[in-house]
Amino acid sequence: MSDQGARAAGGGFLSPAGGVAGPGFNRWLAPPAALAVHLCIGMAYGFSVFWLPMSHLIGRKTPVACPKASPLDSLMNALTTTTCDWTVVDLGWMYTLFFVILGASAALFGPWVERNGPRRTGFLATLCWAGGMAISAGGVYLHQLWILWLGSGLIGGVGLGLGYISPVSTLIKWFPDRRGMATGMAIMGFGGGAMVGSPLADLLMKHFAATSGGAGVWQTLLVMAGLYFVFMLGGSLSYRTPRPGWTPRGWTPPAAGNAAASRGYMTVGDAVKTPQFWLVWLVLLMNVSASIGIIGVGSPMIQEIFGGRLLHHPEVGFLAFDDAQKKAAATVGAAFLGLISLFNIGGRFFWASISDRIGRKATYAVFFVLGCALYGLVAPWAAQSLSLAVFIAAFCVLVSMYGGGFATVPAYLADLFGARYVGAIHGVLLTAWSTAGVLGPQVVNLMRQSALEAGAPRTEVYTRIFGVLAGMLAVGFVANLLVRPIPASRLRSDDAPAASLAAVGVAGEAERASAGSAVLAGLAWLVVLIPIGWGVWLTVTKAAALFR
Repeated sequence: MSDQGARAAGGGFLSPAGGVAGPGFNRWLAPPAALAVHLCIGMAYGFSVFWLPMSHLIGRKTPVACPKASPLDSLMNALTTTTCDWTVVDLGWMYTLFFVILGASAALFGPWVERNGPRRTGFLATLCWAGGMAISAGGVYLHQLWILWLGSGLIGGVGLGLGYISPVSTLIKWFPDRRGMATGMAIMGFGGGAMVGSPLADLLMKHFAATSGGAGVWQTLLVMAGLYFVFMLGGSLSYRTPRPGWTPRGWTPPAAGNAAASRGYMTVGDAVKTPQFWLVWLVLLMNVSASIGIIGVGSPMIQEIFGGRLLHHPEVGFLAFDDAQKKAAATVGAAFLGLISLFNIGGRFFWASISDRIGRKATYAVFFVLGCALYGLVAPWAAQSLSLAVFIAAFCVLVSMYGGGFATVPAYLADLFGARYVGAIHGVLLTAWSTAGVLGPQVVNLMRQSALEAGAPRTEVYTRIFGVLAGMLAVGFVANLLVRPIPASRLRSDDAPAASLAAVGVAGEAERASAGSAVLAGLAWLVVLIPIGWGVWLTVTKAAALFR
């Protein structure tokens, strides 16, 4: 059925039927569409670029502090004050809102996503994410923190959840032969969103600050909202789903193992009643918790442990830095975060692709065994012996597996529960991410603060933290070990008659992508690779400060 015929039968461009691909569609058009959406919503990781400029909107060069009060009273006052500046702590709550709302909305709307298709879901995600940023611009302009939270935090958080899961089941259906690679390509974009968005926001704020005399924040949010709207809309409206029974040319579904789910499926209601779902939930929780907290303190961690060694003055400790050294060390700390962000992004594609060869369970086993060794042995040794190169290498590998865990888990779910409702199942699973977003940072921050208050040397503050994180990964290893394939008797069969599906599948195998679609796919990839390449170049340039 052609795209035009599908729309006529299904009732609308945004309807599920309206997004069914016609003959000759090139499946390599699907990943850049997903990347376009994920690159935009991935800016959630980079929102901290706004915190310092937002913390002195009234006082300009010197922030105007609000009257001292209890933490709760201070926060409530910050929500509506127009006479004093917000603190970075007040603004930092946005991160919590982002990832809690992401997980909650993905779980709540997962079944709706499967019923309505990726195109309509992506369109709604575009409205929420870009619209939320526009509302936040109004909040900054009016100096109302509650509007900022409502805009990017709540409404934008819904956009995050919808945008994150909208392409997952689609890509898995287009690439049943390379599920890990397909989801890795899309989710790589989420990891790279901050790499592109943060420097863009910084450039825009400097431009508007120079021309308007203010901080340039609300103007930057408004411009980025417009850019993201266009980029996400293009990606969302480019989504296509394969026709029932379509298979790649020459591919035959596996005959055994977890991939038996290729011949059946579970609904989200069925899946959440299985121990396998909750074991994978625990696997993701432990993998994310063990890294997300330490990433959050990555810059101060490397400065506190290595001190003057970062500046070629090993005799100078962190607490003895003068103002110039503090600034230089902060630059190196930012370079460290930039470097590990590259491994976070690359790990999403690398490990997810590896999982296509060795299996999802084996890939997670590597994450947990290698992660335990790096946290339990290598990182503490490198910190104690002040071996900067080994320390950096250890965390580059650890963060690559953190990103790889996100990219591999949708394929893991599809192997277990089938591809039909994997988007909805993945949405519920993302509540593990929301939980980890609270658990990981709390464990790291509380242990760090406790060690500092006890007077522990800066080089030893993180040793116990590394041990606890290794313990989390050990729990994940056991959970992953317990995952077993879903018995075939519990999988539902496809609703369509087997003969009909076979006929459609044969037709699909006989199709070749048209020459025009190949050119279009090349242009689509160029559109998303140009900003990614720009972000990589900037990150590598800054990361060079680590090796001077």
